Amino acid sequence: MYAFVSLISSWAIPVIIVFIPLYAAYRKVPVYESFVEGAKDGFDTAIKIIPHLVGMMVAISIFRASGAMELALGWMRPLLDRVGVPSEILPLAILRPISGAGSLAFTTDLIKQFGPDSMIGRIASTVQGSTDTTLYVITVYFGAIGIRKASYALKVGLISDAVGFIASIIVCYLVFS
Repeated sequence: MYAFVSLISSWAIPVIIVFIPLYAAYRKVPVYESFVEGAKDGFDTAIKIIPHLVGMMVAISIFRASGAMELALGWMRPLLDRVGVPSEILPLAILRPISGAGSLAFTTDLIKQFGPDSMIGRIASTVQGSTDTTLYVITVYFGAIGIRKASYALKVGLISDAVGFIASIIVCYLVFS
């Protein structure tokens, strides 16, 4: 079974990359012209979202440099220690909705420090795969199409991140303990 899954995973992307243009050509879609038009639209979208990305990056920098993250961690650590959740993964819960690169770097550091087969490494990996960069997603996608009122999406996204974080911990303790 492992060999079959490994074979599929190694060939899936190359097959998709070859199949899509061939299918488009079969359907008489002008493949190159469609690609160029999509690239133009993508460039325009990238230009439109730059101000939103800069604003988000400034806000993240202020949050971290001001000590607000450390303050939030200090308030939550005693509660997590009482319920048996490793406090080392707590910064990941705060970083993940804000920054994908930052949370990935933090997860990598946890895995280097504690090992990939440690409970902390497993929880961090599961959190990384079970949550999303909510603030980044809202900034990029809503900024790209001009949506100004994102409060409901923000609430739902952050609640989903919290549920993903909690579920990751529970699943890891059920599966690996």
